[in-house]
Amino acid sequence: MLQQAQAIQDQLVAWRRTIHQHPELSFEEHETAAFVARTLQDMGVRVRTGVGRTGVVGYLGKGNGPVIGVRADMDALPIQEENQVAYASRVAGRMHACGHDAHVAMVLGVALLLQPLDLPGEVRLLFQPSEESEDEEGLSGAQRMIADGALEGVQAVIAQHVDGALYTGTINVGDGYVNAAVDTFKAYVTGHGGHGAYPHQTYDPIWMTSFVLNALYAIPSRRIPPLQPCVVSVGVIQAGTVSNVIPEEVYLEGTLRSFDEGVRAQLAREVEAALALVRGLGGNYRLTVRRGYPPTYNHPEVAGWLRQVARDLLGAENVGSEQKSMGAEDFGYMAQVAKGAMMRLGIRTPGGPPRHIHSATFDLDEAALPIGTAILAETARRFVCGELP
Repeated sequence: MLQQAQAIQDQLVAWRRTIHQHPELSFEEHETAAFVARTLQDMGVRVRTGVGRTGVVGYLGKGNGPVIGVRADMDALPIQEENQVAYASRVAGRMHACGHDAHVAMVLGVALLLQPLDLPGEVRLLFQPSEESEDEEGLSGAQRMIADGALEGVQAVIAQHVDGALYTGTINVGDGYVNAAVDTFKAYVTGHGGHGAYPHQTYDPIWMTSFVLNALYAIPSRRIPPLQPCVVSVGVIQAGTVSNVIPEEVYLEGTLRSFDEGVRAQLAREVEAALALVRGLGGNYRLTVRRGYPPTYNHPEVAGWLRQVARDLLGAENVGSEQKSMGAEDFGYMAQVAKGAMMRLGIRTPGGPPRHIHSATFDLDEAALPIGTAILAETARRFVCGELP
């Protein structure tokens, strides 16, 4: 399977570069979805479009046996690309900075490799919109596709994510929780503003916020058990308009990451307690905490399948099992519907520096494309053919 995937590397690269040049944001992947659907139909794959708003589902095999899903996310990010390459984004302020273009190309490659085979079961290709964001109702692409029945009858689901810390030719697949749950908090610290020359006549919300920040950053080290991983990060602070005016309020926005459900609930309570400090200083606050993606759980059996296939194709020395990350993935929703696992695919050029996702200079070693394609295709083939333990 790896040799077959390497034989179509030029096609994989061409698909990836076409998608990279035409990035579309979450739930706006109309042209990407049309490209995917057209490419699948040209292969003779049965296609369903408009799934989860802008998603595409392809169906391979006879459909009267085991069913496995293979997922790829399609959306780009609101980033201005800085790479000086021929295939750079042609859309101002939009970029595939997280490798979703490669994910799509590799699952199209899965279709190309498996379509000629007489598969006794079904390989369901899940081209998902909006992994990076949620819609006006707070639902991500995975949730929308699930609601539209994309995973009905699916017994297992597999996916991958490019990893710029891993060298090309290596992968990591861990067991258990591998991506964190993500929640977002938004808060206003309110006081009483006034002239900057007379701070004693005000209740300065910026000064009060300094105590809140200290309390927030102390939550992981002083309020959560040391053996429970978690993150509290403030990403937005907005206040004031001019140097000599103390404002009425300060706006804060941040992210909460965790694996354990009890810790997740405690983080929300601790953020509330940190903000409540301002009441003793003459201020007040308003807080909302929005629950986001759940932690992603790699089912040990499915993760074991991916590791075994990868060992067979790449050699055991190139397959790792350390995968835990505080990053979040809405694949976690799919892994709640069917037993699933996501692998990390190395895309770092041998000898080269790490490649950081969500960066304006993100790119990948395209020699990794056949590797990801082959592992997904062979795992899916073995599953529907009953060749996995």
